[in-house]
Amino acid sequence: MTKILVISGHPNLEASLANSTILGDLQGEAGTTIETRYLDRLYPGFNIDVAAEQAALVSADVIIWQFPFHWYALPALLKKWVDDVLVFGFAHGIGGDKLHGKKLILSFTTGASLEAYNHGQPMNYTVEEFLPPLRQTATLCGMDLQEPICCNSMMFVPGVSNDNDKAEVEARAHNHADRLMSLIRKLAV
Repeated sequence: MTKILVISGHPNLEASLANSTILGDLQGEAGTTIETRYLDRLYPGFNIDVAAEQAALVSADVIIWQFPFHWYALPALLKKWVDDVLVFGFAHGIGGDKLHGKKLILSFTTGASLEAYNHGQPMNYTVEEFLPPLRQTATLCGMDLQEPICCNSMMFVPGVSNDNDKAEVEARAHNHADRLMSLIRKLAV
């Protein structure tokens, strides 16, 4: 059976309608065993248990980084996790082949719309143009990077957004989770 590991990189998952919905849908998927490591719960003080994280990675076949796109990159806690866990001798370099061949899926949300991620628009670049550092991380670690799964317009602010906004974000999150599960099923063959 394919072992699926999700690294939840949201800094405050309880405050995220989109990421919470996506992760909830993944856990509820029949016929799958998915281990989710909630970094915000495990490491609120940013003190990563490197041995535990590396052991989880070694035992996985498919690794999913689930996160909100923060300032065009990984949120700080997930970036710290990458810095601490994917080190020389483990993930790359001499003897660093522990992740070679493992499938990596970047699964992330943006608050801004897809239209905002275009030249001359507020974000001024496409989402794809922000991804080279993440793609190179996978390459350096010998991982088999899959096409990212991204969902835009995932902003919901309680007390500011209305019920219709909430329903739209939830619908997009369910769709995102469906696309992610479809890819997982394909990789698990």
